[in-house]
Amino acid sequence: MMQPLTLSRRAAMLGAAASLSGCSALSSINAAATPLATYDLSPATTSTSGRRSGRTLLVALPNASAAISSDRIMVKPSAASVTYLPDARWSDDLPALVQSLLVRSIAGTGRMGYVGPSKAGPVPELALLTRIDAFNVAIAGDTLTAKIDMSLTLISDRDQSVIKTKVFRGQIAAANEEPVAVVAAFQAILDALLPEMANWAAAA
Repeated sequence: MMQPLTLSRRAAMLGAAASLSGCSALSSINAAATPLATYDLSPATTSTSGRRSGRTLLVALPNASAAISSDRIMVKPSAASVTYLPDARWSDDLPALVQSLLVRSIAGTGRMGYVGPSKAGPVPELALLTRIDAFNVAIAGDTLTAKIDMSLTLISDRDQSVIKTKVFRGQIAAANEEPVAVVAAFQAILDALLPEMANWAAAA
C-alpha cells in the first residue's frame, strides 16, 4: 500500500516508529476523515494573434497511469517508488484537471471556432489526444523538483489520421517542501508549457 509522503527527516523517523508500533482502527478512521487542502492550477494566458479558423476541436480526457490518475499530488522518492504529498490534493483527478487546462488555454487563443471536452459540443473536425507520462515531484537530497512530461497528438476526427505529435516537458525546483511551494512550481512549468501547447494545437 502506498503511504503519504513525509518530507522532513524528523517526521520520517516518527512515521517509521509509528508504523513499527502499528496503528489503531480509530486513528485510521480519523486520518481518512481529515480534509485535505485542495489546490487548483490556472490555464495559459495566450496571445490571440495568428490565423483564425472556424474549426472545431475535441480535447479528449488524457491517458495516464493509475498512479497519476488521482487527485493526489504524486511524489517519486526514487525511480521505483511512488507516494503522495501529505495533506494536499488537486481540485480534480489529474487527467480531468489537465483536460480543463488544455480546453481553456486553447480556447483562449480565440483562433478556433469551438474547443471543448468529449462530453458535449458539435461534431469535431479535430481531436487532441494527450498522454501524461510525468506529473510528479522528484526528490534528490533536500531538493524537491516538480516535473511534467506530456505527449500531445492531433488527429483528424474524420479518418483518425495523425496530423502531428509533439512532446512537452519541463521541470522546476520547488522553493521549499510546503504544498503551496510545490504547487507553485507546477504552475510555473505550466505557465511556460501551456501557451506552447495552445499555439501548437491552434495552428492546425
